[in-house]
Amino acid sequence: MNNAFNFNNELKGKKALVTGGTKGAGKAIAQRLLAAGATVIITARNPPEEIYSGMHFISADLSTANGTQQVIDKVMETFGPLDILVNNMGGSETKAGGFSVLTDEDWIETVQTNLLSPVRLDRGFLPQMIERKTGVIIHIASIQARLPLHDSTLPYAAAKAGLLNYSKGLSKEVSPKGVRVLTVSPGWIMTESSTRMMERIAESSGISTAEATQTVMDALGGIPYGRPAEPEEVAELVGFLVSPRANYLTGTEYVIDGGTIPTV
Repeated sequence: MNNAFNFNNELKGKKALVTGGTKGAGKAIAQRLLAAGATVIITARNPPEEIYSGMHFISADLSTANGTQQVIDKVMETFGPLDILVNNMGGSETKAGGFSVLTDEDWIETVQTNLLSPVRLDRGFLPQMIERKTGVIIHIASIQARLPLHDSTLPYAAAKAGLLNYSKGLSKEVSPKGVRVLTVSPGWIMTESSTRMMERIAESSGISTAEATQTVMDALGGIPYGRPAEPEEVAELVGFLVSPRANYLTGTEYVIDGGTIPTV
């Protein structure tokens, strides 16, 4: 068995799509894959502040079936078959107040974004991966799949739990055909939007941003590592999982949460 992996440009010649790749963890993942030599396509509703050589942007609303199909068609027409698909796009915009304030529209929109979008993209790109007997699909889920926050993000947590189950089932079907499917479940990530949220909490409560951060960590039940993750830390995990060094890994969930989930 040859274990002499090339850590520099180990993704050279590979084509990767990262959804939600203009901000936060998605941006860090895209940059990590680009640094490893891949040609990287990113999607989001709005263009990134900057674009790097070897990176390409497609504007799309992946919460809709039409938007997803447009991305599939554009990628296949312009770049051809994919080697790596990172289903990173997701999020929650539902209001606080628990189950009683959530409407059907809240649930449908959240499920469309966090579950059906990856399902549609997988369906669009898997056939050519199976035909070539190679490819890697990463689903970015969340620890909320196992540790739901009921006040405002219950639909998001339920959708991510569905994504986790779907990812495992899909891996059983396509891994024998040469395609690896993996799930990454981050805890709290200190993105630019999270930083702004801490600043707003601090200002409205008359406390420091460090105290605001601690308040949110306490609401999560604590983070034993003592801080949220950096986007680059999540990206490094994804970079490993899509690389040849992880060739035997499939059908598994990787939690990166600083120890937040209190059970094994």
